[in-house]
Amino acid sequence: MKESRPETITTAYFALLDQHLAALVAGEAIHMLTLSEMAAALHISAKHLSQTIRLTKGRHPCYFYDNKILEVSRQLLLETDWPVATIADRLTYDPSNFNKFFKKYTGETPGQFRQKHRPASSGKIPKSSP
Repeated sequence: MKESRPETITTAYFALLDQHLAALVAGEAIHMLTLSEMAAALHISAKHLSQTIRLTKGRHPCYFYDNKILEVSRQLLLETDWPVATIADRLTYDPSNFNKFFKKYTGETPGQFRQKHRPASSGKIPKSSP
C-alpha cells in the first residue's frame, strides 16, 4: 500500500532529523537546523511541516526534536568518555544551557545521569567490536 503524502513527509522528517543529529555528533555539521531549515530541506514550508507532524503524530515537530536530542545525549553520556561540555558543544549547546535542557526533561543533570546509569565496573561501554 502506498504511503500517504503526510506519512511520507513524516517519515522524511524523522530520517532528516536522525541524519542531522548523526552529522552533529560526528562533527560534520556545526549548527542545529531550525524547523524552517528542515522544512526547506524537505521542500515544504515550516507551517506545512508543523501541521503535518501534528496531524500524523499528535505533537509539534519540536517535541520530537527535543526527544531525539535527549536520546542522542543519553547515548553519548553512556557510551563515550566525552566530557559533558564536549557533548553539549557537539549538539550546539552552551554547556550551562545543555545542563538546564537535560535536567528539565530528565530531572537530573547530565553528570548525574551518567553516574547513575553507567555500569560502574567498566567505565566506558564499548560501541562495538572491530
